[in-house]
Amino acid sequence: MKKIKGTIASPKGFSADGIHCGLKKYKLDLGWIYSKVPASVAGVFTTNQVQAAPLLCSKAVVQSGKIQGIIVNSGNANACTGEQGLMNAKKMQELASNELAIDGALVAVASTGVIGHQLPMEKIEAGIERLAQSMNKQGTAFQQAILTTDTSEKSVVVQTTIAGKEVTLAGCAKGSGMIHPNMATMLGFITTDADISSDLLQQLLSELTEVTFNQITVDGDTSTNDMVLVMANGLAENQSIQVDTPDYVTFKDALTFVLTELAKLIAKDGEGATKLIEVDVAGAKTASEARMLAKSVVGSMLVKSAIFGKDPNWGRILCALGYSGVTFEPEQVTIHLASLPVFQNGEPVSFDQVDMAERLEKEEVKIDVCLQDGVAFGQAWGCDLTYDYVKINALYHT
Repeated sequence: MKKIKGTIASPKGFSADGIHCGLKKYKLDLGWIYSKVPASVAGVFTTNQVQAAPLLCSKAVVQSGKIQGIIVNSGNANACTGEQGLMNAKKMQELASNELAIDGALVAVASTGVIGHQLPMEKIEAGIERLAQSMNKQGTAFQQAILTTDTSEKSVVVQTTIAGKEVTLAGCAKGSGMIHPNMATMLGFITTDADISSDLLQQLLSELTEVTFNQITVDGDTSTNDMVLVMANGLAENQSIQVDTPDYVTFKDALTFVLTELAKLIAKDGEGATKLIEVDVAGAKTASEARMLAKSVVGSMLVKSAIFGKDPNWGRILCALGYSGVTFEPEQVTIHLASLPVFQNGEPVSFDQVDMAERLEKEEVKIDVCLQDGVAFGQAWGCDLTYDYVKINALYHT
């Protein structure tokens, strides 16, 4: 597997585009992804009981097992908008399918932005007509059109070989605030030209979401609109991937890498963030407990604040482990902060304060925890909590 330059449109048979249709003042706010042929599909969706209208359309597409296009807008979430909101989501689906000349049942819909406002459908309709006329099919504009408070695009493209055929996987995502997935609080889109069934693709996505997107947190909030969709159109012409084969392992490794990179990019770009925080927990009884512990630490507001302030307050880390809901022996715990030991076998460890201060200046800070209770491992990613986070969210609606 190798990481390459590219966009969401890099796999064979895909195109993608984005434009400004007026939902936001200046930035791109409407885009779509299209496959030349119907593709296998998998999806995971927010577990928030309040779910936006576009999710209902997209869930139906995933349940059908086939997809050929995705229409996405930013600047307006089309959430908490009642029957009219559902009609508008279905209208987006219809408009996109008409312009792409495909079955409307093969078009997923996604929206992100401010909650509680009806979509200005005249702008959406005119925008979709312009998308059909655009000459830019390379994907960069789509990756920009899905962003809200994000400060940068989030994308990754890899290539690997399956059954002698070159296979490409590409992913892009948006997410900066309201990040505490269960599933993922974000929009994420993955395209691939691999040949794999929808059932096996869904099995893989559901499994890998648990160790990637479900292991990031920015602020503890789970949103109303969020989904990850995977399209696999088979145009690489590899022999169809079967479970428990070398090809399956190769594809799973590549998909794991794409999802992990996107998850880390979201965590790093948390609203107002200055640092990516990675927490690795080793020596746990089970992988599930290791992930719970890691996410408890990276989600602690006190830990996040300490990292922002470059304060090596390991007590906050230990405290977050303690309320994670996982039983462990504190006297066996060892903690490394930025690769320096700060707590070992239940007791504090002296460290060079100057050296620590320099390490905490870096853009990525790692926290390592060892429990000595087993052999299981888990990871989680998040960011520091800054003054700008409060400023951004205090002014989000106004």
